[in-house]
Amino acid sequence: MAETNFVDYVRIHCQSGNGGSGSAHLRREKFVAKGGPDGGDGGRGGHVILVGNEQMWTLLHLKFRKHIKAGHGDPGGKQRSKGADGEDVYVEVPLGTVARDVETGEFLFEITKHGEEQVLLEGGRGGLGNDHFKTSTHQTPRFAQPGEEGEEGWKILELKVLADVGLVGFPSAGKSTLLSVVSAAKPKIADYPFTTLVPNLGIVGHREKRSFVMADIPGIIEGAHEGKGLGLRFLRHIERNSMLLFMVPADSKDHLNEYKVLLNELEKYNPELLDKQRFLTISKADMLDEELMQEISSELGETPHMFFSAVSGLNILPLKDRIWEILNS
Repeated sequence: MAETNFVDYVRIHCQSGNGGSGSAHLRREKFVAKGGPDGGDGGRGGHVILVGNEQMWTLLHLKFRKHIKAGHGDPGGKQRSKGADGEDVYVEVPLGTVARDVETGEFLFEITKHGEEQVLLEGGRGGLGNDHFKTSTHQTPRFAQPGEEGEEGWKILELKVLADVGLVGFPSAGKSTLLSVVSAAKPKIADYPFTTLVPNLGIVGHREKRSFVMADIPGIIEGAHEGKGLGLRFLRHIERNSMLLFMVPADSKDHLNEYKVLLNELEKYNPELLDKQRFLTISKADMLDEELMQEISSELGETPHMFFSAVSGLNILPLKDRIWEILNS
């Protein structure tokens, strides 16, 4: 997933179709001079509908498509014939897409399943034909109901990456390196902070043809919940992960404090994130000897943790076993 092609936030202007007008037609045939009202109803205006597509990973296709407009309903006809409904517009989006109103910020819905359809804007109702308005005292109404106007407005679409495991850590904690080792994903890797600017996904194969999806979330920093370091954009993607794998590098000055800072940022952004399954790992453990590992373990106390090295392969298989165990606990 190329960084230049990953788009997780768009604003689009949508307009649903107007409903068609009802018909005020009066039946007139060769031998029926006054046949009474037979006007049909107008057709419904077209909806703007979002559809989930599990093959899509980005909102790039909507980045330059700012205006989406559905079709108008046709007016009703004679002989009580109903006008055709306006053409619905179907917009495919990745799973994990959230729709919000621009003006109010109101959450509208979230697309989480393949093929799931949600109406973003409803088309206007078609007007009733004059046939609906005849009574015993008013048998030839010469009026019909106009169609309702459609809805119009700006909407926000946000993508929250769907994955089984989300990698959480400060920049340069080794998240991208781990993903590149355990999956076929090829994230950008370098020894400077904020190498990863967009989430990367990889399918991790495990024993007996098992697999799970791992997401490399761009590194967060202290103050991320306030928007520092693009923190709000990064934290959004953590919400849709089943499990959080925290990574603190072996060369950290204070491993326990770094872990607590990460937990604090998640809690301030969304306290519900701490309800997720989580596990702490010490990355880059190839630079540690047995004595240093014991020292770090003493520092972490009763916090469950594991040392690993994506470079040397240390504990990679046991780590995948632990992740699988947690995901299925």
